[in-house]
This record gives sequence, structure tokens and C-alpha cells, in this order.
Amino acid sequence: MILGAHVSIAGGLGKSPLNGVKLGCESIQIFTRNQRQWKTKPLASDEVEGFRKELDHSGIRFVTVHASYLLNLGSPKDKVLTCSRDAFCDEIERCEELGIPYLIVHPGAHVGSGETEGLHTIAESLNVILRKKKGYRTQILLETTAGQGSSLGYCFEHLAEILGLLDDPDRVGVCVDTCHIFAAGYDFRTRRSYTHTLHQLENLVGLAKVKAFHLNDSKRELGSRVDRHEHIGRGHIGLKAFRQIVNEKRFSQIPMILETPGGEAHYAKNLRVLRSLSM
Repeated sequence: MILGAHVSIAGGLGKSPLNGVKLGCESIQIFTRNQRQWKTKPLASDEVEGFRKELDHSGIRFVTVHASYLLNLGSPKDKVLTCSRDAFCDEIERCEELGIPYLIVHPGAHVGSGETEGLHTIAESLNVILRKKKGYRTQILLETTAGQGSSLGYCFEHLAEILGLLDDPDRVGVCVDTCHIFAAGYDFRTRRSYTHTLHQLENLVGLAKVKAFHLNDSKRELGSRVDRHEHIGRGHIGLKAFRQIVNEKRFSQIPMILETPGGEAHYAKNLRVLRSLSM
């Protein structure tokens, strides 16, 4: 297990590795920019150097970045789509500068244009961005969603379709959010349902495409299509499901990131719960 959590960058990006260490993380997820603004100032060279230096000293094994929630790479509105593509180009540039391997993004929402059109728009957005950032090492990870509203990516078929439309699919992987797939209707609480869900993921997307997990329990029931995270073992998913995930040898070398409620004040406890499940 390479367990960790989404940590704050308050005080500067260079503070985030130590924030993770204090919580007992082996991996961390961060934002690299203000999530409430489309535009942000470029990273300063001393900021980049400070982050890289602190990361090297921290012992943190993996860093992932979550893209802004403002982005909608599937929007039918030209202005929103242009802003989203430009902002995502900035996100991937920042990851490249910082040496961060994975940039996680919600695929997008069709906002009334229909799922087929939305999926094609997302794929075209990714193609445009990847062409502009040719040669970049940072890999884009499409996060599974709960299917709330018109959000796409709530089923493995969506991810498979997007990946199949890409000009350079090797530069795009998947981040599985446990709360999201549960809310979308994928059960993995029993050994049988866990095996079935993994079989679907493997057949449609490929387990090799899974590069990260978001580990969150769910406040809402199976198939609710409502995205509400809960502390590990205190929601509808339950400890047995997480025991199966953290002991899955095929996922032993990928980061598993907490996004449970309450932020850093509760992450250490959730990490202890997850580690207690290790067999």
C-alpha cells in the first residue's frame, strides 16, 4: 500500500510534503493553483526548487495533483470549453515543472448536449491538450465520477470510449474513486461483487490503466448517483470492501489517496484504519 491524503499547500507548495509526512502519508495529492480562479500566476523558480527539494527530503513516494473543479472538458459552451482547455494546459505545465507524474481530472459534463456528444468533446479536449504539450512526462488520469447531474465518467464504458478516441492513449490513465463508483452502482463489498467489478474494469479499461485510487467511504447508498464522501468504515461501503482493495497485490505499487471529510484533522485516523486492514 502506498497510502496518503490530499494535503494543503497553505504557506507555499514546498510545505505540502512535510504536511503529508506529519500525517503519516507515503503519497500525497495537492492543488497547484487557486481552485476558484480560471487564471493564476506562473510558478516562480524558487517555488519549484523549494518543492522539489522538500519532496526529495520527505520520503514521500508519490505526488498527484487534482485539477481545478472549474474545468469542464466536455462543455458544449465555447467560452467554457476554451477556458477549460487553457486552464488544463496550465495545470499540466505546472505538474511538468514540479516533476509530478499524475494530473487527475474529472472527465467533464455534457450539460444537456447528450452523453455521446459530451464524451466526444472530452476526447477532443484531451487530444488538443496533448498535442500542445507533446513530449510532456506528466500523465493525465481520468477520475471515475458518481454520475451526479450530467457528469460523465460514471461507468467504465465512458472511460473506455474516451480512451478509444485518443490519438495518444498511452499518456492517459485512470483514477478510481471508491465513493464515486459505489454511488454510480458498482458494488465491491463482498468477495463476489469485488471480483465482478474488477473483472468489468479489466475488460473495459484495463487494470494497467489504473494509476491511482481515491479512497473514500460513501454517505449515500449504492447507486445513489450522489457524491458524498464519508470516513473509512463509517459509510455504506464498509471496512470489508477497503480490506479487499488495500490487500490487492495488483494495486500495491500505486498511490491510494484519502479525500475523506474534515481534511487533515481526520486523515491520520483514517490512515490508521486502512493500515489496520492490511493482511
